[in-house]
Amino acid sequence: MGVNGGVNGVLLAVDAGNSKTDVAVLAQDGTVLGSARGGGFQPPVVGVATAVDGLAEIVGRACAEAAVPVEFAHVTACLANADLPVEEAALRAELLGRGWSPTVRVHNDTFAILRAGLDEPRGVAVVCGAGINCVGMTPDGRTARFPAIGKISGDWGGGGGLADEALWFAARAEDGRGLPTALADALPAHFGLESMYALIEALHLGRITVERRHELTPVLFAVAAGGDPIALSLVHRLAEEVVAMAAVALRRLGLHREEAPVMLGGSVLAARHPQLEERIRELLAARAPKAVIGFVTAPPVLGAGLLALDEASAGPEAKARLRGRYEV
Repeated sequence: MGVNGGVNGVLLAVDAGNSKTDVAVLAQDGTVLGSARGGGFQPPVVGVATAVDGLAEIVGRACAEAAVPVEFAHVTACLANADLPVEEAALRAELLGRGWSPTVRVHNDTFAILRAGLDEPRGVAVVCGAGINCVGMTPDGRTARFPAIGKISGDWGGGGGLADEALWFAARAEDGRGLPTALADALPAHFGLESMYALIEALHLGRITVERRHELTPVLFAVAAGGDPIALSLVHRLAEEVVAMAAVALRRLGLHREEAPVMLGGSVLAARHPQLEERIRELLAARAPKAVIGFVTAPPVLGAGLLALDEASAGPEAKARLRGRYEV
């Protein structure tokens, strides 16, 4: 269904992640009229209204660049922390209350990554960055998704989870409770320390911040590449989680018996670690033989923009023009 009204049919596309936000003001022919970037979008920390206040400032800058008022024919907002339908509803209500547009569509930000990798809104994406998530969509509007809010929703993996697992195995290897692993030397060495005990102390006392734990994920992959069995087992377990999510999403959408794209994105998957990628391909071939793996490297705001153009029933030329703006 097309959208009408607003200022000359102008659309707003938002990709708001935990660490950064990108917005684009679009014409319905796919031209980017204005854009802006700002900080992360974290309503669980600051509250929905305050989070949208921060978003409003970024939207205002994009509109200033586009020389249009903050008034749109449609808003598509792909937002971090919109993990449950009730959260999507609360965020949509807040955005509608700002009076930017009479039509607002809120998605979890993983949908932006999925759409950025697809020529049409049909397929599945697994995203592994700090955490892990999976979504799928079909052209008739059906979606597949998971709560993706951590262990309480059955999740395992992501850069943060891998770092914690690596620390667990390394600590037990050093003190004798667990099997030997090269992680016990490699993890503290990354921070210039001589033992896991020293690393545990530094983490516990805050001399190394929690935010820096993600630096250990590439160390884990390097140790696995060297043949360490413990590190390799964690890489293989991540592959199993990625494939489990993708296979379930494909089945929910009825795409498991036909050729369908499975897009991989996020910092951990986009790094294309050979052992991880090889294992994902092997396992997915067994569970969904017709699935076609691809990797998303385009910025997620492209996906948000394509979703906005989908809502406006824009043609292929408009979508190609938008891709040309963001794909290099």
